[in-house]
Amino acid sequence: MNKKEKKSYQEAFRELQSIVLLLENGDIQIDELSEKIQDASALIKICSDKLQETELEIEQLLKELSPAS
Repeated sequence: MNKKEKKSYQEAFRELQSIVLLLENGDIQIDELSEKIQDASALIKICSDKLQETELEIEQLLKELSPAS
């Protein structure tokens, strides 16, 4: 996975799911295991960052919609 690549949440999540399936099914060679785990870690970070960013945006929008106290 290219670290400079900007992935959407959906792309990152799909790739993460495919890695998990490979691991669950035992369809991965030991030589690839470390690389796939590193890729999974980077994909988890992308998903986590996007979820946090979205949460902050939603909180800000809700704050703007709330009547002034």
